[in-house]
Amino acid sequence: MRDVGGGGTGSAGEGSRGAERDASGGAAEDGSAGAVRDGSAGAPGDVPAGVGDPAAERERMFAAIRASQRVLAGSTGGGETVRERMERLRADAPAAYDLDGWTDVYGNDDGIVGELERRTAEALGTEAAAFFPTGTMAQQVALRCWAGRTGNATVAGHPMSHLEVHERDAYAVVSGLRMVHPTSAARPATAAEVYDLPEPFGTLALELPLRDAGFVLPSWDELTAVVAAAREREAVVHLDGARLWECGPHFGRPLPEIAALADSVYVSYYKSLDGISGAALAGTEDFIDEARTWRHRYGGQLFQQWPAALAALIGLDRELPRLPEYVAHAQTVARALGEGLADAGVPWFRVHPEPPHTHQFQVWLPHPSELLNEAAVRQAEETGTTLFRRWSEPAPACPPGVAMTEVTVSASALRWTAPEVRAAVGEFVALVGRIGEERVGG
Repeated sequence: MRDVGGGGTGSAGEGSRGAERDASGGAAEDGSAGAVRDGSAGAPGDVPAGVGDPAAERERMFAAIRASQRVLAGSTGGGETVRERMERLRADAPAAYDLDGWTDVYGNDDGIVGELERRTAEALGTEAAAFFPTGTMAQQVALRCWAGRTGNATVAGHPMSHLEVHERDAYAVVSGLRMVHPTSAARPATAAEVYDLPEPFGTLALELPLRDAGFVLPSWDELTAVVAAAREREAVVHLDGARLWECGPHFGRPLPEIAALADSVYVSYYKSLDGISGAALAGTEDFIDEARTWRHRYGGQLFQQWPAALAALIGLDRELPRLPEYVAHAQTVARALGEGLADAGVPWFRVHPEPPHTHQFQVWLPHPSELLNEAAVRQAEETGTTLFRRWSEPAPACPPGVAMTEVTVSASALRWTAPEVRAAVGEFVALVGRIGEERVGG
């Protein structure tokens, strides 16, 4: 990390004033990054078509990624046509499930959804698991069930957790629960902070990894101490494990040992396993039986879910075994990104955490997101290389003129060497400076 301070505006190398992830990108990965491609932004000072229109900008980015010969930063979904996604599902499905079996009806236990639930419970080492159409619903059902069982509607959680930031206060509005925060720091809570909470709580909800803080994880000893502190406070432990699948390398433990720390575990099928949608709630047989009842009450007993279940089974077979390789390569990529930014003379940047705890991490630069998004798309259009995807300015933590992007290292990144990453970073920084100069001059 370089922290020289001050730089909130201008081009990355010269200080002049400047104006969700896809596993494959639909593009080949073995071509040269140097070819000039059609669709570049045009003459200096011109505003590319679609700028200012979110739908058009999204379409332009997807088109640039699809045409790219190399894609570093992966993504969750997007960038595929319906036909392409159907063809990919059809090609991968025969190895994952008997396609002569019947489609599911309300998630029947003897069909494809039941098979997915059994496979998930086996992977996590739990007695049972229930399929849910969304992770938000799975989380709400888990917390509601625990509130009834413990007699305490208070949940201890992090203010940067998915429950607080990305679920529209569902735990309070829908389930009548309330949240208390052991810490407000951009890191997981410590055992002392959990133990010293000044009021009783029935459930400790732990997001592993804590995505909005940078996909950060505690150490294994820290995690077990936090769980022990919750037990001493007579609380149950729920894991928001949407991205739990990739945590094993950091902890040095298999998934069942990690899941065994908690009373219930939520996992996602699309965030790391390249699924279409869906999630699972795992735990004991009696807890999952109760969760199925609340799933129905919350509207999650869908008539047919076989496409999502089929894609999830494919992910368990193909992506889950690859995740340790992605995590290991993320460390190489993150280090090379930092070296490239330093070599390019960027006055301030941050790669966080360094090294990454999983296969995902953040990159922060001292420029407005709109400028960096234009540079990312222009690099893909002009060189055939997609280095970064969408940049944003997260509120309220992000100061003006500073933007962040999330980097996901998946299959498309494995062919990238450290020198190739550094070279692509140099191209990107040069583009940022050029676009900034165009806009000042225009």
